[in-house]
Amino acid sequence: MLAEQLDEYKNKSCAVVALTPGAILVGAQIAMRIHATLAMLLTEEVTLPGENEPLAAVTPDNTFTYNSKLSAGQIDEMRGEFMNFIEGQRLEKLHHLHYLLGHGGEVHRELLNNHIVILVSDGMSTGFSLDVAMDYLKPVKIKKLIAVTPIASANAVDKMHLTADKLICLNVAANFIETNHYYEDNTIPAMEDLLRVVLTMPVHWSQEEQVVTSSHKIL
Repeated sequence: MLAEQLDEYKNKSCAVVALTPGAILVGAQIAMRIHATLAMLLTEEVTLPGENEPLAAVTPDNTFTYNSKLSAGQIDEMRGEFMNFIEGQRLEKLHHLHYLLGHGGEVHRELLNNHIVILVSDGMSTGFSLDVAMDYLKPVKIKKLIAVTPIASANAVDKMHLTADKLICLNVAANFIETNHYYEDNTIPAMEDLLRVVLTMPVHWSQEEQVVTSSHKIL
């Protein structure tokens, strides 16, 4: 249903970027229908002891984004009290992301230049993942940003309105519980299987682009 609403972007310079492991399965349907590339922007959240809301999130390139629900004063206070814990968590989460993505499939920021970027989630409770994605995409000149999810909270929809040029959300939950609640089957395949989904998409980055990216990373 989501993919059908993106038919106008078929065979255009589009990149579908999954924001969660579950979103890879959603994004695959979109990428196949509109003949786009599929990649992952996986993140790890850093949460302080005794807190329910994450303090921040980190991406594989070490982009560190603080939760916009927290004020600057709250963040400064937490950083002052938990500096060593936060730094330890950042390094641990970064190591885990590198381990997960060691076999390819992750998005490379350089390749998103001059593309229509479709950010996909399998369920958006707060929209924090959009903040992380926007921080990651800051250096990139993209043609258009589209946010897509099957279900989201009202707050997340507000965030989508603010950050994206276009949004597609099939259902808005008045009292969003958690993403798993809205699926009959909550089985997420192992990372190796998710990577296989990404790497077996009919459309890939060109070989020349991959070489440029590899050389850039080495430098």
